[in-house]
Amino acid sequence: MEGSDFIRIDKVTKQFGAATAVDGVSLHIAKGEFFSLLGPSGCGKTTLLRMIGGFAFPDEGRIVLDGADVTDLPPNRRPTNMVFQSYAIFPHLNVRDNIAYGLRVERMSAGERNARVDEALAMIRLSGYGERKAQQLSGGERQRVALARALVKRPKVLLLDEPLGALDKRLRETMQIELRQIQRDVGITFIFVTHDQEEALSMSDRVAVMEKGRVLQVADPKTLYERPVSRAVADFIGTMNFFEGRLVDLSNGKATVETAALGRVEASMPSGGTFAPGARVLIAIRPEKLVLSHEQPEAPFVPGKIVAASYLGDRSQIQVSISGADTPVAVVTQTSTAFRDGEFVYISWRSGGPLLIAE
Repeated sequence: MEGSDFIRIDKVTKQFGAATAVDGVSLHIAKGEFFSLLGPSGCGKTTLLRMIGGFAFPDEGRIVLDGADVTDLPPNRRPTNMVFQSYAIFPHLNVRDNIAYGLRVERMSAGERNARVDEALAMIRLSGYGERKAQQLSGGERQRVALARALVKRPKVLLLDEPLGALDKRLRETMQIELRQIQRDVGITFIFVTHDQEEALSMSDRVAVMEKGRVLQVADPKTLYERPVSRAVADFIGTMNFFEGRLVDLSNGKATVETAALGRVEASMPSGGTFAPGARVLIAIRPEKLVLSHEQPEAPFVPGKIVAASYLGDRSQIQVSISGADTPVAVVTQTSTAFRDGEFVYISWRSGGPLLIAE
């Protein structure tokens, strides 16, 4: 990443009456980065995006873009543009005029305007669609036109507020690939808001996970998934099994934890975590890090009983009841071995699977 402080958000807070939507958030975003704000509805991600774009102003803090303080500037004076979930395509204009709208407002010459629109149509793979009306476009095509209309003005930063949310699953997955490719082609900074964890992980260079107006963790997708720093992050990113325990020992970057459900477990330490022997902690294990078998494996393992088994085509999702756990343990397996409700099985775990996190 070049210019890791291309965008600096310094201790930004935004309140609406007694409710705090964004609470002292600080972020640094690099030039050319695909950066996502991820979290549940009401976590403050869209409010933060709107403050970056100038559609809302912080009560406290600063926003600096490419060295310029833009905290109090309106949207038209910022080098940003925004794509909304609704797309806001003008129904009375054709595709070409929709894309050219912002350039026409700026009174750009017809020659340069047409050249930019042609370039944008090629970029979104809609060359030849210029004369079509909005009602003649599919949902995916409308999304591309909204994207082209934002990019044709060549902003330094493109802000995207859940732009794929209105698409069906298959089209959304296709557009994820295309959007990421367009971002790589144009090379500008994208800030993308979504509540869809898979969407954020598949598209982003880095992701900020938000909850109740605060940023819980900022990391690349692999780190977020495999090294969450808290239960809240681990619970929001994918499926996770949690087991309460007591920290027995710390040595060589590994933790030994005594648990009621799994017995004594050796777990990996998260980066930056501070733990002391005797502390109450959690062991977190992803379902795919667990191994299910009918025959007793080598230690470590625990016995259990299958309470639900779902065949999902490329994998099976199994729920196993074990002693000492309040809820069934989730196991994902891609083996051809059939597992059925009511069977007694053994659960073991792969090396590096258990992760220590704060309770």
